[in-house]
Amino acid sequence: MTGIRSPPEDSDVSQARPPTAADLISDDDRSVAADSWSIKSDYGSTLDDDQRHADAAEALSAGTFRAASDYRIGYELIFELSVLTEGSDKEEPDAEAVTSMLGFQSYWDATYADELANFHEHGHAGEVWFGADVMETVASWTKRLCTDISQGHLLNHADDEKSEPVEQSDKDLTSWSVLDIGTGNGLLLQELAKQGFSDLTGTDYSEGAIDLARSLADRDRVTNIKFLVDDVLETKLERKYQLVMDKGTLDAIGLHPDGPIKRILYWDSVSRLVVPGGILVLTSCNSTKDELVQEAENFNQRRVGASQETGTLGDQEAGRHPPPFRYLDHVRSYPTFMFGGSAGSRVTTVAFLRN
Repeated sequence: MTGIRSPPEDSDVSQARPPTAADLISDDDRSVAADSWSIKSDYGSTLDDDQRHADAAEALSAGTFRAASDYRIGYELIFELSVLTEGSDKEEPDAEAVTSMLGFQSYWDATYADELANFHEHGHAGEVWFGADVMETVASWTKRLCTDISQGHLLNHADDEKSEPVEQSDKDLTSWSVLDIGTGNGLLLQELAKQGFSDLTGTDYSEGAIDLARSLADRDRVTNIKFLVDDVLETKLERKYQLVMDKGTLDAIGLHPDGPIKRILYWDSVSRLVVPGGILVLTSCNSTKDELVQEAENFNQRRVGASQETGTLGDQEAGRHPPPFRYLDHVRSYPTFMFGGSAGSRVTTVAFLRN
């Protein structure tokens, strides 16, 4: 689930009408009912911590959060770009159907079943979410960031183009434990392996995605990546990682009809996966840098508030303890466009330090 695309094109259907949610996920084995409010995991169980949901619902009612339908714009832009590059005969899918489909595991199971079959028949790797250029940028930028931290250097975030260059050494990266949540076909991890990372793990709640990722790694003779079926919202992972990557997973979670609550659960889960002093690198096409930073700050405030309510931290002690996540840096090299007098980009990558 590393990113989002428009529904696969069918030559007999797309010319008549746009595909609907029922076209893609109405089969019994892809039932939306089986993937409803409590996300069903690949371990056969649902979230059993009712308090987590109650806390998330309470936080949602107390704050201002974007509805799932508000996250469409990034994917509509991606669709428009695909029309320009692949031809104008592709019809735009219904926005409501896309919003609901992309938030469900059943959609991704169907998608990766198709891509796995395509790989076995034709050797195709499938789509690179957000494009190969973005993937390569994320990997190389992340390498630089981790190398700087390993050597005791931090970027001058006010203007990193004027920062002094730091000699990068692959040996600084081999000790970094890396987790890619919603890894999809696993190609981002392969790119990170090229950059010198070697302790690599990829998880996805779609078993088909993991099968495809393993097949591609075997084909490309990349042996240092472990792929596991796991749902980040109810993760079974017991290990913490120094570097956690997310390329499009939070976006997809936000497209579920209950996206706002699931995004709250996401931050709670991810905070348990990043080791203190580690880094979370988020890449999104639906949120700006400022929005992601604000979302992390909202989580920080909820965490501190919950600790004070339970008596874990007093007011003075809370002031001495840093919040869970702190903004570290963001990619500045993505192409930008002007809209309403403001500059923006179609993709955002932000790094957070886990305090």
